[in-house]
Amino acid sequence: MKKDEESGERTRARSGTGNADPGGGKRDRSAEPGGGILMGRPFGVPVYVAPSWFLVAALITWVFGGQLDRVLPELGGARYLVSLFFAVAFYASVLVHELAHTVAALRYKLPVRRIQLQFFGGVSEIEKESETPGREFVLAFVGPLLSLVLAAVFYAGMQAVEPGTVPGVLLAGLMISNLIVAAFNLLPGLPLDGGRMLRAVVWKITGKPMSGTIAAAWVGRALAVAVLVGLPLLTHTGVLGNPTEDIGGMETVTDALLAAILAAIIWTGAGNSLRMARLREHLPELRARALTRRAVPVGSDTPLSEALRRANEAGARALVVVDGHGEPTALVRETAIVGVPEHRRPWVAVGGLAQDLTDGMRVPAELAGEALLDRLRANPATEYLVVEETGEIYGVLSTADVERAFVAAMARPGS
Repeated sequence: MKKDEESGERTRARSGTGNADPGGGKRDRSAEPGGGILMGRPFGVPVYVAPSWFLVAALITWVFGGQLDRVLPELGGARYLVSLFFAVAFYASVLVHELAHTVAALRYKLPVRRIQLQFFGGVSEIEKESETPGREFVLAFVGPLLSLVLAAVFYAGMQAVEPGTVPGVLLAGLMISNLIVAAFNLLPGLPLDGGRMLRAVVWKITGKPMSGTIAAAWVGRALAVAVLVGLPLLTHTGVLGNPTEDIGGMETVTDALLAAILAAIIWTGAGNSLRMARLREHLPELRARALTRRAVPVGSDTPLSEALRRANEAGARALVVVDGHGEPTALVRETAIVGVPEHRRPWVAVGGLAQDLTDGMRVPAELAGEALLDRLRANPATEYLVVEETGEIYGVLSTADVERAFVAAMARPGS
């Protein structure tokens, strides 16, 4: 299982010659932007097939068809239909691998946004990190384990059919491909499943998840270099069982290209894992109370110049519109204030520059980290009213301040 982050706070685990927002609703095959074609919602999690899958399916069909021509020459052109069936069955195996991660994540109450089948395997977008190293280990291990189970199932099926037949060749191919998926994903470097298992072990020993991430990410980078150099070398020397006299210039170029793509995916995934770990390490520093601007309450008919005078005297940087009972009803937008020329401010009431408060714009002062970001993402606005548990006004939180603090946190080196 590979893992990377394409978006801010999601954890992506991958599998294949490469783990994880539950959904419901009507089944269709409509496309989601950046998601692909929706194929279904097992366990309430949408499964998408990315456009790149069709490219790799065509490649598998062509390559496996060439192999079939040597093993079963009597098939003729029908070998490509058999090869296409193999490509679909192989990715069905990858889907089972991903579903193993998904079920484990749901078992641990970790939300899964979607599963996507793509060029090099699949990815299960798990939106939160595991809370313990033990859960992290299990979550990573179940994918390769299911691939090994599938390999055993296909091996058992081989014993029930005649070797050298279409079913026998298909079952042998699926057994070998699932063994390769399991073995590749068990390599101990991020973003692979084995990397997450290594991370969990180091996390358990040191008590620091960041230490585990650093160790597994650097092993992942070493693996990327090893794949880039070693895969073409192994193929060229015939170690993988291919006769060296059959290796031509085109095969060498193809092997080098494949190695470069795999190495780039592993290297990038390891780097993304490090960046996301650093982000999560600094997320607790984003506290609503610490980032809140002091605010002064004003009536809606108060001239802007008078409201700003009161704010300056109080050392405040925000204005909250209140009703006759002192209850907050709106927030004066900073961008609206800047847009009013100074000579017009005595004649402009703050009520005309304010945004009415909604329940989503009220943020508890104790919110911090990922919970704070989740709250802001769910209720987009430029300013939020920060309140104490008693409902008392604490101040105003500006989205711009949160973004600056977020960037500053990411700029600091991880520990």
